[in-house]
Amino acid sequence: VASIVASHFAPEWVLSIKETGQVWLVDYSDPNSPGIKMIEAERFLHDGGWDSTKRYFLVAANARNKIAVIDAKEKKLVALIDTGGIKPHPGRGANWVDPEFGPVWASGHIGDSVVSVIGTDPVNHPDSARKVVRKINALSSGNLFIKTHPNSKWVWL
Repeated sequence: VASIVASHFAPEWVLSIKETGQVWLVDYSDPNSPGIKMIEAERFLHDGGWDSTKRYFLVAANARNKIAVIDAKEKKLVALIDTGGIKPHPGRGANWVDPEFGPVWASGHIGDSVVSVIGTDPVNHPDSARKVVRKINALSSGNLFIKTHPNSKWVWL
């Protein structure tokens, strides 16, 4: 297990199973008999986090340079996004509202200085949803984690 978060739609844990390329939704409503829904995503999954709505789980497939987007409500893969950077590593990622593209989620990369900013609003910003809308060059050779806060104007790598 490379990452684990709690669903906001059901009594489930969302697990990224690294080498298999699967995201598992583990229903823990019956602790004696947990149910598992396995969703094929992309191999070599690692860290991931929620978009601002807490509906979509975005998880890095870092050896494939992609981000898989899982819809926790519909329980399915909705996108595989090429990040344009080497080995995405978001930690939980960072959410903010971009003045041009609306709500976004971002990941840094271990292998280079790119920060990939992904549009996350398929309802109000469908043209920019589920794709890289900005690539920002950071002042580093790569990073492990990215963070921000709704009351901050800064994004930290």
